[in-house]
Amino acid sequence: MYHCKVMIVDGLWTTVGSTNFDPRSFSLNDEANVNYYDRDFARRQIGIFQEDLARLRQVTFQKWKDRPLTKKFWEHAASLFGSQL
Repeated sequence: MYHCKVMIVDGLWTTVGSTNFDPRSFSLNDEANVNYYDRDFARRQIGIFQEDLARLRQVTFQKWKDRPLTKKFWEHAASLFGSQL
């Protein structure tokens, strides 16, 4: 799994990177994006996104509530570090 952000505008301009659009990302975190102005690149990124959508699995609120206790425990333990993430 990778965690990046992709935005495609008008099927022509694409930005790919780690930057969130919030003050922390712009001022504190060391993040960057690469911008492409190329229709073929944008088309390939749209294709990748469509492939990802085809493989996704929906998580309903009920499925989330019914997740195993061990998973809930580790999620709670990780939340203690939320201010640092």
